[in-house]
Amino acid sequence: MNENIEELLQRAPEIIVTYGVKILLAFAVYLIGKWIAKGIAGLLEKGMKSRNVDATIISFTKNIVYYAMFTMVIIAALGQLGVQTASFVAIIGAAGLAIGFALQGSLANFAAGVLLILFRPFKLGDFVEAGGASGVVKEVSIFSTILTTGDNKTVTISNASVMGGNITNYSTQPERRVDFTVGVSYGADLDLVRKELTAIAKGDDRIIVDKGITIGLAELADSSVNFAFRIWTKTENYWPLYFDTNEKIKKRFDAAGIEIPFPQMDVHVAKEA
Repeated sequence: MNENIEELLQRAPEIIVTYGVKILLAFAVYLIGKWIAKGIAGLLEKGMKSRNVDATIISFTKNIVYYAMFTMVIIAALGQLGVQTASFVAIIGAAGLAIGFALQGSLANFAAGVLLILFRPFKLGDFVEAGGASGVVKEVSIFSTILTTGDNKTVTISNASVMGGNITNYSTQPERRVDFTVGVSYGADLDLVRKELTAIAKGDDRIIVDKGITIGLAELADSSVNFAFRIWTKTENYWPLYFDTNEKIKKRFDAAGIEIPFPQMDVHVAKEA
């Protein structure tokens, strides 16, 4: 017993030096690694702020990056102390895989939310069609996008559904084309139809004449001759112009004697002898 104590005392300086160096190295790895993790997370935060990314996204992403790097720092520091870290890495990997499978829907929505904020296919106040719904964008959060429909219903769509399909933004362009299909009877004077449509197009200040006016015979249908009537206007005037022009077409055609056909059925009654 005394011999063991004496041997231990004799090796004490060597043990202290060996393990002291390991402890110092581990402590240095911890401090430097933590400083680097904070620095990278800070740079990421600045970069996202410069791109006007949502504050919630910035905070969430910054924390994920920091704690992921901090975990690697802890493992590296333990390795300097001689601790076998392979088992720790395996456990962390398995836990991360399990969490990923459990939250794959939420993670997909989060990733889609980040993409929506980064690439900005629409902004608040835009009228869009996405995820099987259409309405004005009221909010883009981490996991969902909120729209308000024309009849004032609130629709919440998962971001994965928004990014997984086509996004039609009706508010992006300053000008839009208004398309009409105008049907007249086969007995109508086609030149007169063109004249009346031209007068309608040139008689409304909301119509951008410089963009061109299209009046063309589009189809010889079963019961009507269909004209394609296309005009341009500012985006904010689209629906008022659409409704007003439909009314003007009906009134001017009635005044000019141009018949607008409607579905009819002829019934023939056969009498038995």
